[in-house]
Amino acid sequence: MKNNYLYKAGKKPFFVLGNCKRPVCIIGLMLGLFTCQEVEAQFVNTGDVKVSKNALLSVYMDYDNESSGNFINDGEVYIFNNWANNGTVSYSNSSLGKTFFAGSQEQLIVGSKIANFQNIIFNNLTSLVPFQLKTTIAVGDNTDFKNGIINAAEFNGKMIFNENASHSNVGNQSFVDGMVEKKGDVAFQFPVGDELYFRPSYHAAGSSVQNAYTTQYFFQNSNDLYPHSSKDETIVTINDAEYWKITQDNGEENIVLSLTLNSDTTPSAFFNENPDTQLAIVRWDASLSKWINDGGEVSDPASTENFSKLLTAQVGGYGIFTMAIVKKVKPEPDDLIVYNAVSPNGDGINDTFHIKGIAKYPDNTVEIYNRWGVKVYDAKSYNESDIMFGGYSDGRVTVKRGDKLPTGTYFYILKYNNGVKGIQKSGYLYINNN
Repeated sequence: MKNNYLYKAGKKPFFVLGNCKRPVCIIGLMLGLFTCQEVEAQFVNTGDVKVSKNALLSVYMDYDNESSGNFINDGEVYIFNNWANNGTVSYSNSSLGKTFFAGSQEQLIVGSKIANFQNIIFNNLTSLVPFQLKTTIAVGDNTDFKNGIINAAEFNGKMIFNENASHSNVGNQSFVDGMVEKKGDVAFQFPVGDELYFRPSYHAAGSSVQNAYTTQYFFQNSNDLYPHSSKDETIVTINDAEYWKITQDNGEENIVLSLTLNSDTTPSAFFNENPDTQLAIVRWDASLSKWINDGGEVSDPASTENFSKLLTAQVGGYGIFTMAIVKKVKPEPDDLIVYNAVSPNGDGINDTFHIKGIAKYPDNTVEIYNRWGVKVYDAKSYNESDIMFGGYSDGRVTVKRGDKLPTGTYFYILKYNNGVKGIQKSGYLYINNN
């Protein structure tokens, strides 16, 4: 057997420092160089390794962060082979550390401990599914899905997006096939898919930073586990090709959920219009052992999106979700008229979101969300005089208070008590701010 090399960082601290933006490879500076009888070389860390700001560490062999290993990345780290973490992987909050998984072969990401990355870039063109995620990893800032699908489903792996984390460039070329968890209260697109199809779901902004949800998409028929014959009488046909599993890991509120329809995965019947039916989000209620109609409103996507329709509803629980064709239910008679167009140009016509008759029911709330689930307006005791939405943000998350909202389609939720019971209405609202 031929000799190969094991590079080992020992108990003394090891730092990659300075302004050396592009050293060829820092590995040779490890504390010890050992020869071993192994098929592959390894970089083993049993001590402290810190990659400082503006420094670069390239690892061309398997990386093994052992239980005593403490790895801090505030610079740039390139991983060209497999990754194993059984110790501590972290970053300094003030840094902009980046970790690139950019191998020339399929890469295993394993370990018994959660690795905390600030920024991750997945970029491997070896195969369509080059990343095998057999552990849990977390990101604090951004994940760039350049190339390569992450296979977590086969290994019960998970990717966690912390409170302020986001992602970019996700699509059919790169997403997570498996579980994705999101912590915090900001609106989020879950970068999930299955069988080479990117099939995201969207959660609107919540009210607590303690919220946490996990989502996984399945390109499978849910009927095998959740019988479609057991359903609300309003449900006509349940999607038999795909479903999402959404769990609430922390928090108490019900979310505004958007599911995507895609002609590549969603049955064609769901794109046909019928005057007697409509689309709705349906949920398997484990306590009742049947599918529940959670309602929904359909909108067209922006031209930059890679799905065909967006179906949005405030759901009543968690578990298994998909879309269904449901009977159109005649609304209960009331004296409210919702005018769903706003053009705040001062001409006295549709300058505000007008709900005629709402003043009779002062026990009410109105919430308005943009197409990404960001809450742009909410009010209690909405009326027809001084508490009205005029096409401007009231200061939520990514839209500053007082800013004129861009022209487009928004989603509203109206809740009110008519003196007998609570009623909820929802629908789309078009704002023309041109």
